[in-house]
Amino acid sequence: MNKPKYSFEQLFIARQLIRWTILILPVAISIGLLVALFLWLLDWATSNRWMHPWLIFLLPLAGLFIYWLYAYFGKNAAAGNNLIMDEIHEPAEGVPARMTPLILTTTVITHLFGGSAGREGTAVQMGGSIAALFSRWFSLHHERQRILLMCGMSAGFGAVFGTPVAGAVFALEVLTIGRIKYDALIPCLIASIVADITCRSTGILHTQYHIAPAVVTRFIPYLAFDLVLLLKVIIASVLFGLAGFAFAELSHTIKNKSQKLISPGWLIPVIGGALIIGISYALGSFDYLGLGVTNPGNGVSIVGAFSPGGAGSFSWFWKLLLTAITLGMGFKGGEVTPLFFIGATLGNTLATISGAPVDLFAALGFIAVFAGATNTPLACTIMGIELFGGEQAIYYAIACFTAYYFSGHSGIYAAQRKGVSKLHAHLYH
Repeated sequence: MNKPKYSFEQLFIARQLIRWTILILPVAISIGLLVALFLWLLDWATSNRWMHPWLIFLLPLAGLFIYWLYAYFGKNAAAGNNLIMDEIHEPAEGVPARMTPLILTTTVITHLFGGSAGREGTAVQMGGSIAALFSRWFSLHHERQRILLMCGMSAGFGAVFGTPVAGAVFALEVLTIGRIKYDALIPCLIASIVADITCRSTGILHTQYHIAPAVVTRFIPYLAFDLVLLLKVIIASVLFGLAGFAFAELSHTIKNKSQKLISPGWLIPVIGGALIIGISYALGSFDYLGLGVTNPGNGVSIVGAFSPGGAGSFSWFWKLLLTAITLGMGFKGGEVTPLFFIGATLGNTLATISGAPVDLFAALGFIAVFAGATNTPLACTIMGIELFGGEQAIYYAIACFTAYYFSGHSGIYAAQRKGVSKLHAHLYH
């Protein structure tokens, strides 16, 4: 009788997983602690900005200081998430350890003085930077270094949002549009879970969202599904995808045009800060500055968008514009939380117009605009389940997949490769 070829395969796999777990543990724990510190500092910066509104007038000077820090200390660290993704695709100069203190410091400064930015980019950059540092300490060869960098990305993402499964899938999915490699699947999952547990163990609490069960209206007897609501979700999802496309295109356009038209370079963040102040005063509102998760003044926020009347008709546009200016003109932070804001407020508006459930549409916009702007529909669907519960999972998937297809081939990450076209079933050459 022939011996099966796989007789020792499971033993080899188990040994590899144990080795990866031992390798990942110090990396993920370090990232989880750093993310906890980062979230605590963000809360401190946000609270101080709300208590002292005059801080916003220092935003141009804060932008100048950020420019100076990166000009003198940043070097290739200024490329941020794109540098990490490029290193995963094709190793070059490496991800420097200085990326962590630089992005941590400058993101907190951006939020303290009123820039409209997020936190995912910072967490992912810290994760990639720490993973690269450990890979140098461990003297890993390229393939293992590549996987550890992906683990760093997943750990940062999973810990900062409290969504470890989505964090693991995001690191695999974001690298190439339309194609996922599973060689780092379990290492990324381990890293994301350990970092999330570490972050939560410090006492950090993540925002809780609640969606009421949808009432099924049957227009066809015995059909246990609301076809009218499904149609509304599909139409809204197309608009969510277009919003993600608009954000990515506007951010890139502002960055490219400002670099071409404004000289010297230090003047770019100064003008950007002045624009943010001017637009905020023209609107008569500071609701679109900072993270926008909550609002102590009962203004527009992500949490508020889950309730009827919690957002104005153009709240999503003003957040989109101010975030594109903030990140396109030299300030630091992430794009994802602003995308949550854009999506949730747009979902609120569309629900009000169409008569759909406001909390459901806010949740769908929350994840779908993110899916469109980052080309990560699977990770965003899983994020919806982790954040809002699994009862409406079919709507999460419809919204994220539809938004993904209608967001085009652009995205917020320039280093993202194009694997499979959204238009045709052939590979890019």
